[in-house]
Amino acid sequence: MRINTQSLWIALVVSLGGFLFGFDAGIISGVMEYAGPEFNLNDAQSGWVVSSPSFVAMFAMLISGRLSDIVGRKRILLMVGFCYAVSALFSAYATSYEMLYLARMLGGFAFGAALVLAPTYIAEISTSENRGTLVSVQQLNIVLGFFAAFLSNYYFNGAFKSGTSFLTEENVWRWMLGVEMIPAVLYFLLLFFVPKSPRWLFTQNRNAEGQAVLERLYGSEYAAKESQTIIASINEDKNKEKVPISELFKPALRFILLVGLTIGILQQVTGINAIYFYATSIFKQTGIGTDAAFSSGVLLSGTSVVFTLVAMYLIDRMGRRPLLIIGTAGIAISLLLCAYSFKQATYQLSATDISNIEGIDQTALSGVADKVYDNDVDFKNAMKGALGNQAYKKQEGAIIEAAVDMNATLVLIGILGFVACFAFSLGPVMWVMLSEMYPNKYRGLAIGFIGFINSFSSWLIQQIFPWELSNLGNALTFFIFGAIALFGFFIFIKVLPETKGKSLEQLERELVG
Repeated sequence: MRINTQSLWIALVVSLGGFLFGFDAGIISGVMEYAGPEFNLNDAQSGWVVSSPSFVAMFAMLISGRLSDIVGRKRILLMVGFCYAVSALFSAYATSYEMLYLARMLGGFAFGAALVLAPTYIAEISTSENRGTLVSVQQLNIVLGFFAAFLSNYYFNGAFKSGTSFLTEENVWRWMLGVEMIPAVLYFLLLFFVPKSPRWLFTQNRNAEGQAVLERLYGSEYAAKESQTIIASINEDKNKEKVPISELFKPALRFILLVGLTIGILQQVTGINAIYFYATSIFKQTGIGTDAAFSSGVLLSGTSVVFTLVAMYLIDRMGRRPLLIIGTAGIAISLLLCAYSFKQATYQLSATDISNIEGIDQTALSGVADKVYDNDVDFKNAMKGALGNQAYKKQEGAIIEAAVDMNATLVLIGILGFVACFAFSLGPVMWVMLSEMYPNKYRGLAIGFIGFINSFSSWLIQQIFPWELSNLGNALTFFIFGAIALFGFFIFIKVLPETKGKSLEQLERELVG
């Protein structure tokens, strides 16, 4: 059955929750360049502002599915859209560090629920023939959200720096956050025009309503046949015993649980969300300047969109194992290239350099003039000691641009290579393999457990990344990420199965026990 216009439109509307997740995650990269210095945040506070939504999202993922079973997918998705809009509004009007992270935590509840419920809802209104394509719209929308956020930040920063707009250093980050209200309100309003999930209606014994939804989408013949299948499946599920989480640790499941956890953890601890959430700050470390750092973020997110489309094309042609192995090798090489580039950097401010930096106390830097620093940690500590943390943070881009001597192009190649390799491997392939490796009885429980560990890893990396940059330095931080990816590459060579082209029953016979 070909994808009809109405089901595609519904999938696009519902997966706007994924777009908002990508937008919310990407926008903070530029926001922290202004909000961090304004509130004089330390590394732990900066990490919490960025990571707090992911912390809340972990728990939203655990409860949203069950809550939607009770009140319905559509009602929870409407709540998601409302929370996104309120979060954007209160984030933009934040008057303190505490108000900012609390507002963002509300957004974290929204995107945690959306990441679980959007693909669930789309799967429940799809046919078996078009389900894969329609559900994949969610992943595409996520990376489009990242792209839109970096593009929005780029234009707001450009308008502020031009000096001809109403934007100031105190309000530019508020507009960056507030603009999310536009897609959030649009998402909320459009959800009123999508039907309730037909499968959920059947679980509530509202069979006539469920069949009517299927008829509107696919015609009466398909609706009658699918209704019988859904009712039979629901009756079968009622007779099944609930599986406790301890069942996942049985010897028969040990291998595939280990593989799933390895993929789930590796997806995050190689640093993808550190790159996305702190992209502007990372590019600024190369000395290209704040403006170029914003434009490089647009290039990064555009690369992610392109290679996500590549993954959608290749995943059923090349297979899961080759994509993961090739992608992980590319991730390791790219990150180690970044580490090498930062390791070669030196920092020196001449008296002329200092006199050309606007907005700083130039006499305070006289004591560090012409001193050569062979690593970024010592240089930054010297600058903070001379200027104070807040003053340094406000002018960090200009100071590093004037002082650093390094090959910034190599870092850009490394970052873009990492994002490209991630986008066609660990990013999309993980969820496909998790849905294929586990027997039907354990699938939901296994994906939920590994998803929670994956989310926890994501939050942890976001939280500690500012501390790593300040205390370990750019070179060692990227070396650690690269070494982890290289270790994962050898593990994948050893244990990773291929799930392409095999039925779920065949995979169960091969992998379980």
